[in-house]
Amino acid sequence: MMEHATVVVSGTKIAEEISTTRSEVWRLIQQLRGLGVDVAGHPATGYQLRSVPDLLLPEILRPLLRGTIFDTHLHHFYKVGSSNTAAMAAAAEGAPEGSVFLAEEQTAGRGRGGNSWQSPRSSGIYCSVVLRPTLPPSEVLALSLATGLAVRAAIEHVDSRVIADLKWPNDVMLDGKKVCGILAEMNAEATRIRYIVVGVGINVNQPSFPTDLPATSLRLVTGSEWSRVELLAALLKSLDREYRQLLEDSDAHESILRRFAESSSWVQGKAVRIEENGFAFDGVTEGLDPRGFLQVRTNHGLQIVLSGTVRERERIGAGS
Repeated sequence: MMEHATVVVSGTKIAEEISTTRSEVWRLIQQLRGLGVDVAGHPATGYQLRSVPDLLLPEILRPLLRGTIFDTHLHHFYKVGSSNTAAMAAAAEGAPEGSVFLAEEQTAGRGRGGNSWQSPRSSGIYCSVVLRPTLPPSEVLALSLATGLAVRAAIEHVDSRVIADLKWPNDVMLDGKKVCGILAEMNAEATRIRYIVVGVGINVNQPSFPTDLPATSLRLVTGSEWSRVELLAALLKSLDREYRQLLEDSDAHESILRRFAESSSWVQGKAVRIEENGFAFDGVTEGLDPRGFLQVRTNHGLQIVLSGTVRERERIGAGS
């Protein structure tokens, strides 16, 4: 129906194309309508597609992703506990590299550090990809930072006026509030990665958030609805470029760290509080070390942050 959206297609023709009966076509049309697809029915001549909701359907995305590693194994869920959990389970069973797991809604979305991720239906992008890089486990942080760069590039591709800020190690910010979170989970041996699942949650068209939640959406920032399909396609194409470069270019690691630092107000000269392993300390950020870890200058010298939570010091009382 999408291929012939301007014409009325008979139920008989559709039945022949998908090898089923006209009554089954009618049932499927009702199912599409229940999902928000606007299908005009013409009893005498057939059906016509008027409009398709902004659903992240493989049939819509696949043509937009040709030439990337993500164009073949696309899995779509209307509701799932967590796209990362589904992707990790599939990866453990041998899901190929480039497998993409998409959810319209998550009932148990997860963020970094065991935090929950709010995932209202068809308002955001909840996407997890399976990667099997020939890299040592130490490169996972660089891949996570590269994903942040890919999200930033995708947002700017859709609307060049929106320039996101990157917060080490895994948040994308707009107007000082979180618009995207990244969660990388790995299964590895001491010297090699078996697989990595990189999850990306982007707040796209949410109209509001609880007042105590320092989050925003692209719709709230720009005042207009965004196409999730367009944004997701831009994200996966950008991530494909970053990933290929990391695998193939010996200078990619240094390039990722440099570009991340250039795109972030958090990496250099930011007064922060670090919470790590049950301890907290204050300091001022002083760049990334050669591995990609955050350096913080404190009263006791330079500290390296390996996995802690970073908060802006002036905003601690405001729930940052």
